[in-house]
Amino acid sequence: MVSVLGWGSLPASPSTTAPTPQLLRNSSPQSDGLSEALEKLKLGSPPGGAPGGGAERCLDCLLRALANNNTEASVKIKETGVLPLLPGLLNPESSCTPKVANIIAELAKNEFMRSPCVEAGLIAPLIQLLNSSDQELLLQTGRALGNICYDSHEGRSAVDLAGGAQIVAEHIKSLSQNTEPDNQKLLTVFCGMLMNYSNDNDSLQAQLISLGVIPTLVKLLGIHSHNTALTEMCLIAFGNLAELESSKEQFASTNIAEELVRLFQQQTEHEKKEMIFEVLAPLAENDVIKLQLVDAGLVECLLEVVAQTVDGEREEDVAQLKTASDLMVLLLLGDESMQKLFEGGKGSVFQRVLSWIPSHNHQLQLAGALAIANFARNDGNCIHMVDTGIVEKLLELLDRHVDEGNVTVQHAALSALRNLAIPVVNKSKMLAAGVADVVLKFLQSEMPPVQFKLLGTLRMLIDTQAEAADQLGTNGKLVERLVEWCEAKDHAGVMGESNRLLSALIRHSKSKEVVRTVIQGGGMKHLVTMATSEHMIMQNEALVALGLIAGLDLVAAEKDFVGANLVSVLHKLLSDERSAPEIKYNSMILICAVMGSEPLHKEVQSLAFIDVVSRLRAHENKTVSHQASLTEQRLTAQS
Repeated sequence: MVSVLGWGSLPASPSTTAPTPQLLRNSSPQSDGLSEALEKLKLGSPPGGAPGGGAERCLDCLLRALANNNTEASVKIKETGVLPLLPGLLNPESSCTPKVANIIAELAKNEFMRSPCVEAGLIAPLIQLLNSSDQELLLQTGRALGNICYDSHEGRSAVDLAGGAQIVAEHIKSLSQNTEPDNQKLLTVFCGMLMNYSNDNDSLQAQLISLGVIPTLVKLLGIHSHNTALTEMCLIAFGNLAELESSKEQFASTNIAEELVRLFQQQTEHEKKEMIFEVLAPLAENDVIKLQLVDAGLVECLLEVVAQTVDGEREEDVAQLKTASDLMVLLLLGDESMQKLFEGGKGSVFQRVLSWIPSHNHQLQLAGALAIANFARNDGNCIHMVDTGIVEKLLELLDRHVDEGNVTVQHAALSALRNLAIPVVNKSKMLAAGVADVVLKFLQSEMPPVQFKLLGTLRMLIDTQAEAADQLGTNGKLVERLVEWCEAKDHAGVMGESNRLLSALIRHSKSKEVVRTVIQGGGMKHLVTMATSEHMIMQNEALVALGLIAGLDLVAAEKDFVGANLVSVLHKLLSDERSAPEIKYNSMILICAVMGSEPLHKEVQSLAFIDVVSRLRAHENKTVSHQASLTEQRLTAQS
């Protein structure tokens, strides 16, 4: 059987380089009569009629020349002006028409010939030939259209305008059950034509999806799984279409998961497995399909690939290990698929993934840590994992990557620890296990992703943990680094998390020593700026921390409050109608708290706070209106 590469250009898979169009080479000797044949065609081509014997010999001559040197022959055909004559030779009643379509297919292997083919008016008569029942004619017509569409906007537009995709899609559907070798060859060409037609074009891919191509191709994969060329073409088609979000629902309504897993289990060659992986990855982004893949047994296949390649040194082993472990992590992003594999922490898959963490292989360490982070997406799982010693495994992994470690592994392990620290009952256990001490070892990291996760982990750990917040809040090196990162304008995530941790140290410790450490470290101005954040939760955290500072050590904070224009910021927050009720409430609490400072008191008086506050007595939120009354009384009494 001739593979699709022998028939012209393959469509490019989204994640692979487009294969180079290959030439069909005939065994016939080169004809020296190309020029003569072209001249005869020009003189003797009957418009709209069937070419006679002489014309047929001319066509054979053209095919021999194209087979011998496609590019050279194509240039000559173009230069002699024969191309505009070919539409007249595409007569469905003529026995020569398959040869004409074959010539067009060969010409269109050359990029420089595709637009001229469209300009010569070949598309419409080729589309008409698709209504034929002659298999050879359909085959050559499919090749011609497919090659003209290959990486050609003009070709695709012309085929689209003529309705070619609809006719080909119907052919594939009607021929799908036929397993005769010639029919499978035709199906392969038709599938290739649709892929060349739609590759890297979202609107044309959406058109194919609306035509119901996906369920048809999935059936093809099941029926013709032993036909290598057709199977590969289906896989390339899936890879293209699966990139489109609108395709996922249609894929989910088929048995694509079962077919792909079954096909994967049959493969022994690296290249074939990679082709299937390239389809699985975009499909597995859909939560419904994730669960279908888990049910179909994909996880067991992936674990087997990992076991076979973990100690391999060949490039293909390294690639397969990465792809399989990455796909495993992707499957765990779905809530249902993740929980199914967790099995209450007793699942064999969960246990196998755990064994990756102490591995010597960085890729497996990374996948193992990411898998734990994904399993740690609900309190029940987190509590179970902390109680069964996962934290210690992650800390050992981090310790191995402190000096010149792998940044992706650091990031993944910190992500897992952050998630595990969310349930309240886990915090004290994780602190006792020494998580904070290990995390602080990465304080000097210059990698923003590591910095971001480090900050998030510490913030989760100290939530409601006064002793830990006090201990970390009086750590001068930590506070100094936080203040530095609060100015990391190029990394908004790091800057935001630094501010939030600075605020959290004060809010959870409620410690005068922590307040003084933050003041000495230059953190006050950042907390005041944080109160103006576009995120309400950050505004509120800042205002609560500033209120605690004012209550715990107003004298020490006074100079920084003045320098950071705190009173002016509070006036804007109270005057802004968009400020949330919590923001208005905490701003008024803070105004009352700073009244004990003479310079701050003067600023409050100069900005006519009474007018703003008195208007808030009519606020629809009762807590805000009540606090407005109390604040107004305080301002009036101290005016």
